[in-house]
Amino acid sequence: MRSTAPRATPLADGHTLSDATPGTRHQAPGTRHQAPGHRAREPGQAQAKPRSTLRIHSVYPTCDRAAPASIVLTCRDFAGRTTVPLLTPEDPLSRLSLIKAVLGPILRLMFRPRVEGAENIPGDGPVILAGNHLTFIDSMVLPIVCDRPVYFIGKDEYVTGKGLKGRLMAWFFTGVGMIPVDRDGANGGVAALMTGRRVLEEGKCFGIYPEGTRSPDGRLYRGRTGIARLTLMTGAPVVPFAMIGTDKLQPGGAGLPRPGRVTVRFGTPMEFSRYEGMDRDRYVLRAVTDSVMTEVMRLSGQEYVDMYATKAKAA
Repeated sequence: MRSTAPRATPLADGHTLSDATPGTRHQAPGTRHQAPGHRAREPGQAQAKPRSTLRIHSVYPTCDRAAPASIVLTCRDFAGRTTVPLLTPEDPLSRLSLIKAVLGPILRLMFRPRVEGAENIPGDGPVILAGNHLTFIDSMVLPIVCDRPVYFIGKDEYVTGKGLKGRLMAWFFTGVGMIPVDRDGANGGVAALMTGRRVLEEGKCFGIYPEGTRSPDGRLYRGRTGIARLTLMTGAPVVPFAMIGTDKLQPGGAGLPRPGRVTVRFGTPMEFSRYEGMDRDRYVLRAVTDSVMTEVMRLSGQEYVDMYATKAKAA
């Protein structure tokens, strides 16, 4: 089967996918991106309540409580109930330096990661890291090769395990920035989207796999439009990246990974400010998503399949 790039999508303004040219950098360091429609707060003015309501089962991510699960988010409604901030000053990334110091050398010795283009990740401000997803260890490699803490969505079962093993997994994954979300419910996709938006609005780095799941056969599958919604709602730039070789060290994502070399390649930041306020236009969402996936394909060298990975797994 021949590798083909995502199809060009016609837009309402007459442009196509090829017009969404990557390579434009984000605004100056230290300047916060604002979501469309955001109004600056006057001095002394009370901060407005967030529009979304997330039900949080504990106050902040930690494994020092009675329950090993840190936070498990659901979006049952948006009726304006009292909302607890998603990220607090006591967030788990205070453990990131410890994890990198203790486990970092071990993981680097096992995987010998070769990092290309790390300078493309902005030093501060909101940014989305969007890449391919080959196997389970992708989420272990990404945090150790990035200087900035990276928040990302993970299955809530990663932090709800029983016994010592379950607690250790919860401590590790919340420590490297994973935010556990119940994605299996009716509103799982909304919960993940709102979580990412909150992270970006706080000026942090958010990692996402646009395919929505691990590739079943090593090829690159069609991206979900959540990545487009996030960048258009927050104005955050997108840095595409490619994981190369992780599937050879852990085929199928099961079992212990084998030692070997992996490559993590980061591309040039992409920004889509020309489509500001068009986050509800499905043609724009598809064009932006396909533009990001085209860059991921270029970086990874994978064969592209124009169908969702979930559909391929179910076939």
